[in-house]
Amino acid sequence: MARIAVFDSGLGSLSIIREIQKIAKSEIIYFGDQKNFPYGKKSKAELEKIICLTIKTLRDRFSPDLIVVGSNTPTLMLDIQKDIIGVRPPIREAIKISKTKNVGILGTKSAIQSRGMSKFIKGLNLDLEKNIHRINGSDLVELVETGKFLTCRALCCRIIRNSLQDIISDKNIDVITLSSTHLPFLRPLLEKEFPDVTFLDPARLVAKKIYKKIKHKQKRQNKLRIYTSGNVRKFQKNLSRLGIKNKVNFLSI
Repeated sequence: MARIAVFDSGLGSLSIIREIQKIAKSEIIYFGDQKNFPYGKKSKAELEKIICLTIKTLRDRFSPDLIVVGSNTPTLMLDIQKDIIGVRPPIREAIKISKTKNVGILGTKSAIQSRGMSKFIKGLNLDLEKNIHRINGSDLVELVETGKFLTCRALCCRIIRNSLQDIISDKNIDVITLSSTHLPFLRPLLEKEFPDVTFLDPARLVAKKIYKKIKHKQKRQNKLRIYTSGNVRKFQKNLSRLGIKNKVNFLSI
């Protein structure tokens, strides 16, 4: 049975895990590195140290067949090893379905302003590169990790509206990539506030890539083990609100 380790700085990895479990049967080690939340406020040097140490710990402790960095920020900011799967904005897909040809990339401040993001966009060789608009969604990521998207919907809607309405209107944006794995949890609220905008989640593309690598190592059912470097009880509470009852264990990095 394939064993996959998926990690990020908290709840974000769940959006990837859910897509993996839809198309593949595997054992997943889910590590929410809450101690280092948010990745988006770390310097490149800090983030590189955290990610390298996390990957080494996961390899030594669990011997996974695959490791998935379930976060756009380190994937874009660092040179991720070839045998590690990361998450990047589905910009080509966004351009294809956009009628206005104005696409937004919604992510953490560090990710959207990084050299890695610029390099990634340039590498796509798009004719419409100037029509790609980077949007700071750090405040929205915070709403997910704190659990406010479950308990304070009115507040979340107000913050979403204030964060996005001006740039969507000014730049005539009709497609936005959810380029933090936390953001898909806000998708129902985003679509409610902006019904004319399509919000793209890259998780399905990542899951398909993973499936190709493990399709010959599947078994009958999925298995999920959960770890956090932060407050176990708090993490367990937020997961329970999302319908996940698996026991959370502490893992020090």
